[in-house]
Amino acid sequence: MRRRTFLTGAAALTASPTLAAPGVVYVKLTTPVGAITLALEQAKAPITAANFLRYADTKRYDGATFYRASRPKGYTADDYGSIQGGLQNDPAKVMKPIAHEPTSKTGLSHTDGAISMGRFAPGSATSDFFICVGDNTYLDANPKAKGDNLGFAAFGYVVEGMDVVRKILVKPRSPTAGVGVMKGEMLKPPVPILSARRTTAPVPKVETPPVETAPTAPAPVTTPAPTPATTPSPAPVAPQG
Repeated sequence: MRRRTFLTGAAALTASPTLAAPGVVYVKLTTPVGAITLALEQAKAPITAANFLRYADTKRYDGATFYRASRPKGYTADDYGSIQGGLQNDPAKVMKPIAHEPTSKTGLSHTDGAISMGRFAPGSATSDFFICVGDNTYLDANPKAKGDNLGFAAFGYVVEGMDVVRKILVKPRSPTAGVGVMKGEMLKPPVPILSARRTTAPVPKVETPPVETAPTAPAPVTTPAPTPATTPSPAPVAPQG
């Protein structure tokens, strides 16, 4: 499959643990479509996770948007692709770029629900990020490949709200907006990020098994008493109840 590019800035634009694990921090993104809860792997990707938390803790993501929905050309289903969000190089909010943490170092992967940083060259990531829908492991670092083989910096996973991610993935896009690989992938309109706040681990959902009821015993059939021969037999009566 052709490698996609996840760029940062305006010009470019699963089953996870339900109890807090060491080094995992949870962040809830609230949008008009619904909420997305992320588990950030702070122990495995400390630089990248800390950068995302700085933007969330200073409320810089409040008012940002999901502005891009990327799927293979001609693909219309909601089970593969990615959505991209962030500040698009807003000079009032963007902070300094961070060092690149490749998946070959962190041990993470761009599987379904992974959140990762957009970038140009390694070490250029600032605020913009993307969330994978379906396994996008071709975005992982590949030391055997030629050229820029460091991939993208995955740093966590969606633990609640993948249904919201998929809704955003299939929202209308402009056929003309965007440049380069992003042309035709820009959401029209973008989906606002109303807030980004630290939160607690999602509560495990416990499914209650159906209650089995004992089968109802059939109503007893009463045999009428014998009637003396001298008395005519009564007409049969249909059982009541």
